[in-house]
Amino acid sequence: MSDVGVKERARDVQSDFDQGIVGRGQREAARLTRDWFSSLDKAAREDKKAAYVFVMGSMSEVLRTFDLPIVFPEVTSLQLAVRGMSEELLKKSEDYGYSPDVCGYVKSDVALHLSGGNHPMGRIPQACLSIATNACNTYFKWVEAWERIFDAPTITVDVPSERANGCKSMPQDIDYQFEVDYVAGQIKELIARCEQITGKKFDIDKFREFLAHSNTMNLYYKKVLDLNANTPAVFNHLTDGLAYLGMANCYRGSAEGAQYFKELYEEMSYRVEHGIGAMTRVDGKLVPLEQKFRLGLRGVPCYPIIREFDEMFSKWGGVFVASGYLTWASGGMSRPFEFDLNNPIESFAEGTVRQVREVQGGVIFDMPEIEKRNSRFNLDGVVYHGVKSCRTASSSLADRRFCSTGEKGLPILLIESELVDPRAVSKAQLKNRVDAFFEGLISRQQKEQAV
Repeated sequence: MSDVGVKERARDVQSDFDQGIVGRGQREAARLTRDWFSSLDKAAREDKKAAYVFVMGSMSEVLRTFDLPIVFPEVTSLQLAVRGMSEELLKKSEDYGYSPDVCGYVKSDVALHLSGGNHPMGRIPQACLSIATNACNTYFKWVEAWERIFDAPTITVDVPSERANGCKSMPQDIDYQFEVDYVAGQIKELIARCEQITGKKFDIDKFREFLAHSNTMNLYYKKVLDLNANTPAVFNHLTDGLAYLGMANCYRGSAEGAQYFKELYEEMSYRVEHGIGAMTRVDGKLVPLEQKFRLGLRGVPCYPIIREFDEMFSKWGGVFVASGYLTWASGGMSRPFEFDLNNPIESFAEGTVRQVREVQGGVIFDMPEIEKRNSRFNLDGVVYHGVKSCRTASSSLADRRFCSTGEKGLPILLIESELVDPRAVSKAQLKNRVDAFFEGLISRQQKEQAV
């Protein structure tokens, strides 16, 4: 496209933006994030206590039924890293006795609570209950820290998973029903404990309402991810996608979440129809992101320098059209399961089995849509990003690159930095490796064009 054409396209996009169409999802995500932290701050100031949960297996629909405020410590920790506050908190937790190798999310969260729970977005209420699934092996030690800090009970939900890739039980298998029944029993125990803590009876009709909202969110979240198979990709997983992920987790089971994803899908469908791809801001103006290379991402973002990290790729025309992170960190929403509102508790148990094991498999095993050249996302390369303090998300990445390069025929980049700790991030080293990766992609493209 000529320079004149680019300017005309940018003007058209700005017009769409001014009319409230393009960029609506980002604006609403920013507003809802502020509302989320404001509600937690209000609860803290009113001396209300909250349920502490994790994004993978949050049990939000059950907790909403009891009107419990819900705290996601991973969300708080990443927000602190983005705002440049994580280093001091990490030092505080290490002075307290935590090893430098412990998950940065954990250390940032613990130090925050040791400091009174105050942060730039308000204050975090104390815990009256914490819930952990086995979706991440760190969760169990994390909730033990909350038990000591808040003297609050912990409930663990053990979700059967697969011992090897492709070995999970299927609905027609006898083991599948055993697994669902096993989880259903634990959910009933959770409900009984919530009744005891809150003094409220479980309202199954209210629970059905929240499951219905989750059904809507699951449906449209998956549809939004699927739209990135189009060219140009309508959003970048490393920028806008992180905002969508936050909405998927914090507003799970809510009317606001259901409405958000309906409207987000409307916006993204509009952008597909009008050829408006992922956006970025230049000098305060919303302009299309140049898309020369379609990339997949395995691993997690580098939150301490998230903007600079993204720019290392976007300046070369790289856009992340697919990622494992938006798959498994959404608590399995990218593999939608429709809850049966006529059989809510058992159906919720089945959905928990299906979605949590998708989370575990997505972290550890193959993800063909992100690692194969001939996937529907039409990838030009894959970035494997390992981080120092999350062994779960970084496991096997160094070995997987050989599989992707050889068997699957995709150029790959393996880089290492950190999830929330800026002390473990080398910007110069990252930049050198990213630049070399794109130089290789350009050379490869030129050779293919010559043939």
